[in-house]
Amino acid sequence: WCATMETSALPNLGYSIDRYLGPGEIVRITPDGVEQRRAPGDKMQICSFLWVYYGYPAASYEDINVEAVRNRCGAALARKDDVTVDMVAGIPDSGTAHAIGYANEAGIPYRRPFVKYTPTWPRSFMPQDQRVRDLVAKMKLIPVREIIEGKRLLFCEDSIVRGTQLKDTIRRLYECQAEEVHMRPACPPLIFGCKFLNFSRSRSVLDLAGRTAIKELEGNAEDPAPEYADASSDKYCAMVDSIRKRLNLTTLKYQELPDLVDAIGLPKEKLCTYCWDGATID
Repeated sequence: WCATMETSALPNLGYSIDRYLGPGEIVRITPDGVEQRRAPGDKMQICSFLWVYYGYPAASYEDINVEAVRNRCGAALARKDDVTVDMVAGIPDSGTAHAIGYANEAGIPYRRPFVKYTPTWPRSFMPQDQRVRDLVAKMKLIPVREIIEGKRLLFCEDSIVRGTQLKDTIRRLYECQAEEVHMRPACPPLIFGCKFLNFSRSRSVLDLAGRTAIKELEGNAEDPAPEYADASSDKYCAMVDSIRKRLNLTTLKYQELPDLVDAIGLPKEKLCTYCWDGATID
């Protein structure tokens, strides 16, 4: 027996999946087998970002594979899009599977305008210092000018947290003479800082790209109106356009929350979506 957070640790060691632990469940592994010490609770809110961003592509959570979900996310983005571009690309690595799903659904060629150089560099969201995060993100991505120059590019990205790294990435694309740069994040705009994990934390929740845009529109972003989480509202559209202008994008369209939930394949009440809509369970 063995226990692991990532199921991707199992195949190369010759293990197969016996079961997934439930919410709050505790088990004890002994030479004789597995003993349940605490039964699982009846409420689960697993983090949706496991599938969107920080889960390993070969891993599965609740028996749902990360790579497959990202492909479905990209396909969902493509079905609601009518933009004309020369190629689809992903911000590597976590945007890659989203982009492949988009390209396959849209019938547009998938290309690699950026090649990732990973030796010596950690994941760019890990450092607490923003300057270090920006440096890591920049040094890991090497542009391929011959693919970029004169082209209309559509990028899929897992998310836009603060937008500082992405703004620099977009600037580098234009320096390589990109004609247009379109961005399609695989999840909705982040409006609320994560209470539980580190991925969307910042010195202030007001640093989030969504909150920055809301402050620009309202003068204050401490308590955003619910309409900013509603993709059909005028406030939402104004927020997204503000983010687009700040990042210097040709177009910007986010994944809508119902489409993300459908791509994951669990009922919404079993997913944590707090960072997008502020929703929690009792």
